[in-house]
Amino acid sequence: MRKSNYDKRPTTTVNGPSWNGWKEIVNELSQTKQPLAVECYQGVFVDEVINALCSQGIAVTDTRDCFKSEADIRNMTDSWMTDDRLFGRRMGHVKMEDFLATDSLSPVTADRQTAVVGPAAALIATNACNRNEAPKPLIVYADMPRWEIQQRQRRHEVSALGIDNHDEAPSKQYKRGYFLDWIVCDELKKRFLRQADYWLDTVVPQQPKMTDGATMLAALDKMSRQPFRVVPFFDPAPWGGQWMKEVCDLDRSKENFGWCFDCVPEENSILITAVDTTKGNQETTMEFPANDLVYYRTRQLLGGRVEARFGQDFPIRFDFLDTMGGGNLSLQVHPTTQYIRDTFGIFYTQDESYYLLDAEEGATVYLGLKTGVNPEEMIHALNQSQATSEPFDAERYVNRWPAKKHDHFLIPAGTIHCSGAGAMVLEISATPNIFTFKLYDWGRLGLDGLPRPINIGHGQHVIQWERQTDWVHRNLVNPIEPIAEGDGWREERTGLHENEFIETRRHWFTKPVHHHTLGGVNVLNVIQGDELLVESPTGAFSPYVVHYAETFIVPASVGEYTIRPYGSAEGTECGTIKASVR
Repeated sequence: MRKSNYDKRPTTTVNGPSWNGWKEIVNELSQTKQPLAVECYQGVFVDEVINALCSQGIAVTDTRDCFKSEADIRNMTDSWMTDDRLFGRRMGHVKMEDFLATDSLSPVTADRQTAVVGPAAALIATNACNRNEAPKPLIVYADMPRWEIQQRQRRHEVSALGIDNHDEAPSKQYKRGYFLDWIVCDELKKRFLRQADYWLDTVVPQQPKMTDGATMLAALDKMSRQPFRVVPFFDPAPWGGQWMKEVCDLDRSKENFGWCFDCVPEENSILITAVDTTKGNQETTMEFPANDLVYYRTRQLLGGRVEARFGQDFPIRFDFLDTMGGGNLSLQVHPTTQYIRDTFGIFYTQDESYYLLDAEEGATVYLGLKTGVNPEEMIHALNQSQATSEPFDAERYVNRWPAKKHDHFLIPAGTIHCSGAGAMVLEISATPNIFTFKLYDWGRLGLDGLPRPINIGHGQHVIQWERQTDWVHRNLVNPIEPIAEGDGWREERTGLHENEFIETRRHWFTKPVHHHTLGGVNVLNVIQGDELLVESPTGAFSPYVVHYAETFIVPASVGEYTIRPYGSAEGTECGTIKASVR
């Protein structure tokens, strides 16, 4: 197998000030005559921030004392959280103000010696300053990427907004974040994103880093005008494989890695490196949620027509599913559009596809129903297996297709499917990322030693029973269509299905290939070739190097760009697959 050159820590570099460690940071914040507000995203270790300020003699108001009682907050939110282990319903109309007690502002003053710290700090301090006709507060935004929040939830280190739920199962904590807390925090973030004077990175405990608001916004603006990558994250799975360990250079001592989220801005981070010229060009790399870019430069990133359709949701997801040396994924189905709207309050569903970056001999993909399947009989067999732990005869009901490297299987919502063992899947899909209804999990346990949730009750309502063998073969298995070719390149359409809003194009090339965003965001993966160079014909951005298996984003604002083999890949045939919104 090739030596890995996969970049796990891609960063964007800008000139700007930075401060490292609590001593430097608190000293900088103490220079102001304004009251201080440290707005904390859910998942930040608020006590760490408070202790650092108090140690320097700053009086602190903890916003958690300003929240309604836990009983009141649960009463307000429980009907949307539901009793389901995984799924709630999104509360789009709730704001941070709804979590605060009516008298929550009374203990807060606008005195410059005070700091308001915690979730809602910017809101509380701004209102207090307005009430007292005092100067506006100095706002520090302590942000937190969702992947790090999930790690803290798994370790039972953090709680939800206004609720001490740190000892709950991580799945229940994630559910409250996904369906409620992160929506509330993001809505408030959008209000203060351009007003924040400083941005604080506390991902690594007791090793904080900070830059100023102008530097943060300059970095986001730069990213909106050039190709970039988000920070991938990797996770083991009950079915996980061994391919990513080698190709992505991961910890060989781990049992497996099943997942890689390589482009999910809702979940991934971005890295920003500030070069401080006042400190001898000191470089400080900080980690923030990729969604900050989506919120700040929506139109430049997504394009006007995509923004008009999806708002501030990044609609395309690329991730890896590694079963090379592993096992089958769960047999599953995704909800139809109407079902996800009616049941969960989500406005578009998880249409997807499996592109095989690699495959072992004998690899397979389960996709679609066999001809003549009786729905009642199949659902009964699934329920019987769930109740008795007897094996479900998947191949009696579901097609099992041979799968090889560079095959593409399309999976419009409502199509039963799963990858078999021995496959390295690049999953190209719409972004809603937890709405998988597992129907059968091959009798195994999750990594926590418990059975993984099975969702036959949801799944039986969304399976499209007419998608049987002949239809699936004609419409969903390698529907590859030649589009164009030139000197040293050719282009193919590989999907997705007409029911899906994502268009995918594959390019094979030994010479430069011309691309255009056509006013919409492009997401690409390097499916063949060690190294490629992405360039602007007009010099609008610096040449950008990408490597095998890396996913990268080209913002809509880029317009024209070219991709060519580079370095050791020069003279060899390379390949990319590109996704865009139709």
